[in-house]
Amino acid sequence: MNTMIREAIGVGETEVLALEDAKRQLGIDESEVVEFEVIQRAEKKKFGLFGGAPAKVKITLKAGPAETAEEFLGNVLKNMKLESVYINKKEIENGVEFDLEGEDVGFVIGRRGETLDALQYLTSLVANHADNSYFKVTVNTGDYREKREKTLEILGRKLAFKAIKTGRKTSLEPMNPYERRIIHTSVQKVNGAISWSEGENANRHVVIGPDPKFKRYSRNNNSGYNRGRGGRRPYNNNSVKNEVNPDRKPLNEGSLDGLYGRIDK
Repeated sequence: MNTMIREAIGVGETEVLALEDAKRQLGIDESEVVEFEVIQRAEKKKFGLFGGAPAKVKITLKAGPAETAEEFLGNVLKNMKLESVYINKKEIENGVEFDLEGEDVGFVIGRRGETLDALQYLTSLVANHADNSYFKVTVNTGDYREKREKTLEILGRKLAFKAIKTGRKTSLEPMNPYERRIIHTSVQKVNGAISWSEGENANRHVVIGPDPKFKRYSRNNNSGYNRGRGGRRPYNNNSVKNEVNPDRKPLNEGSLDGLYGRIDK
């Protein structure tokens, strides 16, 4: 994919006036310094009556990754018949954040954010083909991604405690690498539970289960109770406490390239 290019040819009685005309066409301030090409120099009329020609100046602007991404995203929304959705752009260091607003913004989010993720992925591809260095692109609407992340954190922790209590594993729905990592991070902070990923490509999902290294306390365990009536439960050093361990490191889900990481060209 080629870098998006904007250009304009200005016409005027002199090269200076032609340059100003080209700047106006591109929406550039007249005081801004730009590179330009003189296509045709002004020629005066002979005897003030015959011949002569105006000056022509050409300005060519190569759009940066932020501008390229914004133009692409706007065209996609237009093709989706979502003209009511408008884009708020915020440039950050080595990246840009787009916040979408409007009446039909729900269509942009899609089922569990799938449409929003697809828009971000494609926009990131376009932006990173417009520049040689990595450029991070985030497409959000309101605080949807923040709410989604919080929901996944709570879900991961809840299912981790469930795995400890029941001794059974639970399979979640397929998720993208970023969301799977959120689940892994949440589960790994709970003592007695582990998580891993299964499946390939679009079917890859997280499974949460009890950690086999931790022994669960059971009434059926012969060492659990004294057989005599009124016996006291012995101290079990291997019993699991449902507590969060902030020191456990999250599972490495692998490269996040593709949706939220670097896009290889």
